[in-house]
Amino acid sequence: MIGISIFILALILLLFGFPVAFTFAGVGILFVVLFADPSQLAQIPYRIYANMGENGGGTVLMAIPLFIFMGLILQRTKLAEQLLVSMGRLFGSVRGGLAISTVLVGTLLAASTGVVGASVVAMGLISMPIMMRYGYNKALSAGTICAAGTLGQLIPPSIVLIILGDVLSIPVGDLFRAAVKPGLVLVGCYIAYIVIFCLIKPDSAPVIPLEDDDTSRKKAILDALMAVIPPLLLILVVLGSIFYGVATATESSALGCIGAVVLAIVYRKFSLSMLLESANETVKITAMVFAVIIGASIFSMGFAYTGGEEEVEHLLLNIPGEKWGFLVFTMLLIMALGFFLDYIEISYIVLPLVYVVVEALNINPIWFAILVAMNLQTSFLTPPFGFALFYLKGVAPPGVNTFDIYRGVIPFILIQIAVVVSLLLYPELYGISPEAPRLW
Repeated sequence: MIGISIFILALILLLFGFPVAFTFAGVGILFVVLFADPSQLAQIPYRIYANMGENGGGTVLMAIPLFIFMGLILQRTKLAEQLLVSMGRLFGSVRGGLAISTVLVGTLLAASTGVVGASVVAMGLISMPIMMRYGYNKALSAGTICAAGTLGQLIPPSIVLIILGDVLSIPVGDLFRAAVKPGLVLVGCYIAYIVIFCLIKPDSAPVIPLEDDDTSRKKAILDALMAVIPPLLLILVVLGSIFYGVATATESSALGCIGAVVLAIVYRKFSLSMLLESANETVKITAMVFAVIIGASIFSMGFAYTGGEEEVEHLLLNIPGEKWGFLVFTMLLIMALGFFLDYIEISYIVLPLVYVVVEALNINPIWFAILVAMNLQTSFLTPPFGFALFYLKGVAPPGVNTFDIYRGVIPFILIQIAVVVSLLLYPELYGISPEAPRLW
């Protein structure tokens, strides 16, 4: 059981707070030295080059820093603020309208920036105080902001989908297409829950009165259109170029960067200092991501050389229920690991181990990848370690405590689990085949 023990040791060290990249790399090297041939460590540079090179995932991974750069520029253009204010005025006269507008803005931010932390923080700073001022239920407000902010994990252009495409050797464009329907279903379920909750408890989301004169209503509609149209055009450029085969994901990410700069100019927020700050922050985030990728590659090498892959494959293939037993077990495992690990570590450590079984059981890798992406999104909300919860707690008004946030996200977690189960049982409803496509 040496191969399994390497995984357990890495988890224990992570729980003690050791850096992720160095933990994975160090444990992988240690186990190769102790339980395999130390000369095999000479393969590390070749494995890294294979991952980053043109024949590996290097071309796909280039999209990560570009999409991060695009999201950071849009964050500095105050796109979220303009969307929240204008949409809030438009839907404020509807009961629960502020919560509904938060979900819609979260959807637009997910499809244009894809940066979960920035979305949650922006909506927490702007939307949360307004909801509190008008007497909205604290738990409903907190849960809506956290759930809407994490939509960037699933809705394209998602960094998670790019990483999954690299790990599972799937065209990113195919993953983007497959993720659109589940993402929109999730958004619809969020809005339906808010509407039902407000019907059952009308006092939890009071109506914000809007002047009855035609001028104020026309101005609210015009402001909303002016705020929504620019990001929609950017979404059409980025995703449309991929869906219609005009550009690859990497090429469309470059188009997105140009579009983000154009929007910054339109919003009169562009400056060389803003561009430099966005570039510096992009380098920091990208360096962190790729350090984890390199560490995970070394860990996977140690796991393979000590016999862990064979042990895991044997274990998973002997789970009762064959394909369904494997899928349920894998989803539960990823959800449990999501309490402690980030999506990058899960993607590069766990998925390569189970992908052999995915191929052996003739499971459609696109279906499997979308299931994993939705599962990873759930991990952003699950207490006590969900990242979205920490982001919101850091910017929440003084009257909102941790219990309010935890209580608020539970219904949205249940909604996500329900959508994952529906995708697991009825993938055809989402336009996805459960069987792997034939190559002949």
